[in-house]
Amino acid sequence: MPPFLVTSDEFTDWLRTDGARIGGVILVALIADFLLHRIVPRAIKIPVRKSMPGIEAGEIEARTHTLANVFTTAGRTIIILIAALTLLPLAGLSVGPLLAGAGIIGIAVGFGAQSLVKDIISGLFILFDNQYSRGDVVTVGGVSGLVEDVGLRRTVLRDLDGIVHYVPNGEVGVASNFTQEYSAINMNVGVSYSEDLDHVMAVVDRVGLEMAEDPEIGPSITEPPHSLRVDAFAESAIEIKIVGRTKPIKQWDVMGELRKRLKKAFDEEGIEIPYPHQVQVTAAKANEPAKEDDEPPPAGE
Repeated sequence: MPPFLVTSDEFTDWLRTDGARIGGVILVALIADFLLHRIVPRAIKIPVRKSMPGIEAGEIEARTHTLANVFTTAGRTIIILIAALTLLPLAGLSVGPLLAGAGIIGIAVGFGAQSLVKDIISGLFILFDNQYSRGDVVTVGGVSGLVEDVGLRRTVLRDLDGIVHYVPNGEVGVASNFTQEYSAINMNVGVSYSEDLDHVMAVVDRVGLEMAEDPEIGPSITEPPHSLRVDAFAESAIEIKIVGRTKPIKQWDVMGELRKRLKKAFDEEGIEIPYPHQVQVTAAKANEPAKEDDEPPPAGE
């Protein structure tokens, strides 16, 4: 008799036995998944905060989110597997042959999944070494961008063009993090060779201090921009090195504002910023007639 052709009594008995067990397993799995997503982030945040003393709250949150996402994803996978293995016997399927078949398939897949294993192992090192987290700006695998997600297998970056890049963790040989703990101001400004360099550097330092005291841009600055040295004798300018520090990922905003204020300050102080000039010289034509007032000089002179 087909399994769906059952009497009401048989269906009631099934609900009291296997049906109740199936419902119980699903309910327990849902509760476990709910608790996993509630408890893990809070449990991870405590050791992360202790391991990152003096670090901004935003960076601690990013680190916590990255680790919590990995552990909750792994935990959910385990919960689903356990629930499936528990439900299969209740549905009348034998787990033994299924596990044996899965083992054979796993061995076959294992030979062709070396890159996957490499990605996962590399992902573990990236996470535990805190090389980068969600919200950082990095260069990995030859690609630069904002980290949108970090998993055991791949890192997701979005560049300034809005393009999303999926970089396998196994290809991350060198990871360059532009925004870990703090960010740096590192730029050059060129001035004319005729300028008084002491005066120029004093103007740079004054503008940097004014920015640090500004109520809008100042909170992003942890070390005011200041002139470090005469960095180079360039072809048409003397270059002054300017350095400073900002909060993570704020260096580009600060440097953009600094360039704008330096241009205004240099204009007010009469400091020249050299730029390429083109001078066009037009030669007189050989057959051009002489003007009436261009008379030849008297003879003998």
